[in-house]
Amino acid sequence: MIQRIQSLYLIIAIIASGIAPFFAKLYVLKTGEDVFFINNLAYIFLFVFSVVLSVISLYSYKKRKKQFILGRLNIILNFILLGLLIFKSQNLSGDAEVSEKGIGMILPLVSIVCISLANRAIKKDEDLVKSVDRLR
Repeated sequence: MIQRIQSLYLIIAIIASGIAPFFAKLYVLKTGEDVFFINNLAYIFLFVFSVVLSVISLYSYKKRKKQFILGRLNIILNFILLGLLIFKSQNLSGDAEVSEKGIGMILPLVSIVCISLANRAIKKDEDLVKSVDRLR
């Protein structure tokens, strides 16, 4: 399981969705207050669901088609999360002026890239198994 490259990509996606949001700030207000993902319940739910999908996909290494489908669902979920983050950052209220955006805004992008690379490797494995079955 761990010797496959897609497992490494999925572990990076789990770290980007499960651990990094606790340390990466979303943005900093002009008052100096840091805003993290923990402040919003929707972000928490989407990040937890993304981690759960990645973990299930990581442990279903014997079922490559299921792993591929879970990866696609996780990419869609991270696009929704990214859209929500962009929407929220563009529609902040007038009194909450943002002095700088944090690194936390790109965490869904890191997950999307890692899961896409994992899906590419899963597809390559599936094609290899199909070509070997054809030779039998």
